[in-house]
Amino acid sequence: METEIRLTKLANCAGCGAKLGAGTLAKMLEGFKTHSDPRLIVGYDKSDDASVYVLDEQTALIQTTDFFPPIVDDPYLYGKIAATNALSDVYAMGGEPKLALNILCVAEGMPDEVVQKVLQGGYDAAYEAGVIITGGHTIRGAEPIYGLAVSGFAHPDRILTNSGANPGDVLILTKPLGVGILTTGAKADMVAPNVIARIHTQMATLNKAARDVMVRYPVSSCTDVTGFSLIGHSYEMAQGSGCSIHLDTQRIPYHSEALELASMGLVPAGAYRNRSYAERGVKNAAGISVAMQDILYDPQTSGGLLFAIPKAHAQACLDELLAVAPASAVIGHVTEKQDHLIYLE
Repeated sequence: METEIRLTKLANCAGCGAKLGAGTLAKMLEGFKTHSDPRLIVGYDKSDDASVYVLDEQTALIQTTDFFPPIVDDPYLYGKIAATNALSDVYAMGGEPKLALNILCVAEGMPDEVVQKVLQGGYDAAYEAGVIITGGHTIRGAEPIYGLAVSGFAHPDRILTNSGANPGDVLILTKPLGVGILTTGAKADMVAPNVIARIHTQMATLNKAARDVMVRYPVSSCTDVTGFSLIGHSYEMAQGSGCSIHLDTQRIPYHSEALELASMGLVPAGAYRNRSYAERGVKNAAGISVAMQDILYDPQTSGGLLFAIPKAHAQACLDELLAVAPASAVIGHVTEKQDHLIYLE
């Protein structure tokens, strides 16, 4: 759908590519006074997807927020993708999102009907997830911004974090990479309409079905792959788990069109920030092209789940996943900590 106003032209960055570089915020928060509470079992100090607070023996509260500038011009699709992306953090913790609040910044020149379509996209994503949007906050500003603050729940013993991977686990990814590169190329009219439609559908697809499969197995650790890229999020998982992660670049799912664009140097700025953050801990095997590396550092918007699972359960889990997330693949394995956190093989 075309609109009179091109939302992506109103923003300097797009989608999760607008995130501050990994590690930046943690440095800014160093030394701040904070209260301690034994019920807070996951806080901002863990570099995880959401915070987790234990309410009672059966219930833990999961809270997160995510919002970003437009990644597409269609306002309805923008709202749906932004909401889908925000809900994903709860799924990555193994939880079920239940309540949400809108976060909206309206840029000068955005007609009321465009704002309404953004909100409609968010409400439809929430409805599909079984989530109630109970209110929110709206301001005016220089650029459009939309997202959600989300609350979800899980059993305290079944919370998944990005720091629980064990040697011997294998890694499964549920959505293909390359979204950041392709959306960058789309701005220059270098991506075919059918490819654009494919990645729009991917970004607007909830991780709910993948989560529902995942939690039926003894998963060790989970995160979702968003603005910090596959390598950035793998790096945090390896660091938090005290292990090394080996990624098999021959098995990682990605959009082939993104490799061609990366070969031409059409890479979003966020990929360079991700590389700058993580590459010191990455060992590249010979023969892995720079373009392939760019895909691994590419910031994803509303990306898939990345989780570690004992090898004995991996194939059964993957077989179930393929019915609901057909791009899912085993992409690597976990070992005892070695000289590097990430090995590209």
